[in-house]
Amino acid sequence: MPGPTRRTVLTGIVGTALGGLLPELPAAPAPSRRTGDPFTLGVASGDPAPDGMVLWTRLAPRPDAGDGLGGMAGRPAVVEWEIAEDERFTRVVGRGSETAVPELAYSVHAEPAGLLPGRDYFYRFRSDGHLSPAARTRTTPAAGAAVPALTVAAASCAKFGAGHFTAYRALAADEPELVLHLGDYIYETDEGEVRDPGGPEPTDLAGYRRTHAHQKTDADLQAAHAVAPWLVVWDDHELVNNWAGGDRGRAPDRRRAAFQAYYEHMPLRRASLPRGLDLQLYRRIGWGSLATFHMLDTRQYRGDGSITGAGQERWLLDGFRSSTAGWDVLGQQVFFARRSGGRKSRDTWEAFPESRDRIVRGWTDAGVRNAVVLTGDEHVHHANEILPGGDRDARPVGTELVTTSVTSGGDGGDGDGDGGSENPHIRYREDRRGYLLTRFEPAQLRADFRVVEQVSRPGAPVRTAATFTVPDREPGLHRG
Repeated sequence: MPGPTRRTVLTGIVGTALGGLLPELPAAPAPSRRTGDPFTLGVASGDPAPDGMVLWTRLAPRPDAGDGLGGMAGRPAVVEWEIAEDERFTRVVGRGSETAVPELAYSVHAEPAGLLPGRDYFYRFRSDGHLSPAARTRTTPAAGAAVPALTVAAASCAKFGAGHFTAYRALAADEPELVLHLGDYIYETDEGEVRDPGGPEPTDLAGYRRTHAHQKTDADLQAAHAVAPWLVVWDDHELVNNWAGGDRGRAPDRRRAAFQAYYEHMPLRRASLPRGLDLQLYRRIGWGSLATFHMLDTRQYRGDGSITGAGQERWLLDGFRSSTAGWDVLGQQVFFARRSGGRKSRDTWEAFPESRDRIVRGWTDAGVRNAVVLTGDEHVHHANEILPGGDRDARPVGTELVTTSVTSGGDGGDGDGDGGSENPHIRYREDRRGYLLTRFEPAQLRADFRVVEQVSRPGAPVRTAATFTVPDREPGLHRG
């Protein structure tokens, strides 16, 4: 089935007639004077499966409301959703309703099921007489199904005040089938060098809700959410800079507030609803026989020499042993490859060498066909070859692709480089903002490092600064 045009993906579809395979919903009442348009934060989808996904929105006619509830009246609100095979909603295949409640900031996490695997679908919401924009999502192929190709975009580090979200707009125009967001979706501190960050540093639930809501009012971000399902994991700034493990003395109430606001604003399934001081984020998504995505949480369980914690590490190694995928992809937050010279970071896998070695041995001993690590956090593009045990003369056993930031760090500089003589396995380095566009095929992985010329002004040109390929069963990067 052909996808939507760029125009419909980026602007949404409103006012189209209902209809299709299911009985009509009752006619919508006239819009209430009590609220304006409640869909100011857009819509999103995520965590796809062969028979469904999660559909997200949040009612917020006034996103900047001081109480963090988006200008809603304090009473529960009914939100209807529908999902169709076509962008005009003439073949509707699912409908339902959710009750949005103030306790979850009027967020909606609907989980339609019974859909067909490996298909594009279109969805939208309705509440209080208002119709949301429509967006595209997708189910994953059936387990073990042959898949000729998959285009995946990866992004991270989107500080609102540091620049315009041009990277998100270009990402949407590339029309990937899946988007991985690898952390720092918001920043708890934002100086606002280019744009107004929308308020002071959040420290409580209302503050985190306002910060997320301000972020989601951005049209470019909404366009990126509307083009494909997302797999999200956090890094540190969703709570506070450099938090990890037992949150290094951070106040439990602040952690609890940040976790709840993150869930409320992300397209996560109900299984990720926070429980006390914990939020379950590590999970596994298969894409037929082509790829398996192991989404990691390298923040919440750090300690005792492990960046993942013992339980998550066992889960990951078990996943390697049972994998039959062509590509096993780790979606995670911080720099993975070894890096010699300069200042040692306490906030990367370099500070947990034994943990990293166990993961690399795990995929090697399991006979994983192709191991790829997708990474955020660095604010700089990198293409790295992963060597066993740090042996410079050894053959690579995996690949790491690091996406630069969406805005954090500002415009950046000209030119590209590599890791020099101390780090020959770091094949590429680019200090500009942008995102990563990858295409997985049975025979190879292609990675395009996309860069934005400037984030200090809106609508700057976007280009591919470098391209690398990784052949099947041949770990190692080939330029061009």
